[in-house]
Amino acid sequence: MRIAAVVLAAGESRRLGTPKQLLSYRGQPLLRAIAREACGSRCDDVAVVVRENDTAIAACLEGLPVTVVANPGWAEGIASSIRRGVEWATRQGAGAVLLLVCDQPALNAAHIDRLVSRYGAGARVVASRYADSLGVPALFGRELFGALLSVRGSTGAKRVIRDEKYAVAVDWPEGVLDVDTPADAARMAELTEAADA
Repeated sequence: MRIAAVVLAAGESRRLGTPKQLLSYRGQPLLRAIAREACGSRCDDVAVVVRENDTAIAACLEGLPVTVVANPGWAEGIASSIRRGVEWATRQGAGAVLLLVCDQPALNAAHIDRLVSRYGAGARVVASRYADSLGVPALFGRELFGALLSVRGSTGAKRVIRDEKYAVAVDWPEGVLDVDTPADAARMAELTEAADA
């Protein structure tokens, strides 16, 4: 069964005031770091959904084995990127899709592989657990592609996860850090310096 990974990276970083996708993280743009981890995982195909005509963000992915999916409807909210990603995964013949966001700097291929390894045996959703809730990265079986295609506006995949009573949780406390504000970016920089020291 093919598993397609989709990195959602079409947001405009309104609260941060600068594109979070291009923040420096360990010597490279944050989005590139996330995409590289997806490429190093057990997923068969990787796509990155970006704003249509956003050449700067698309350029940071050059040289990686990813498909750049342009989202002309990005202003609607994250739901439009989910739909674009799931449509792409369907065209690849994927039996499951892994949704990731571009602003969780702690993400690594090992965590993605833990999600993939827990998929199956009746589980239609395998989600990351942090901050007392389930969220992305999360893996969705093909039976739920229709539900993902129905999301609208700023509604992400959490509703689909919440509605799936047999969702499997994989603990990932590091997922609590996502980069939405200048304070988050500063925290990411502090963690990077500590790890590299």
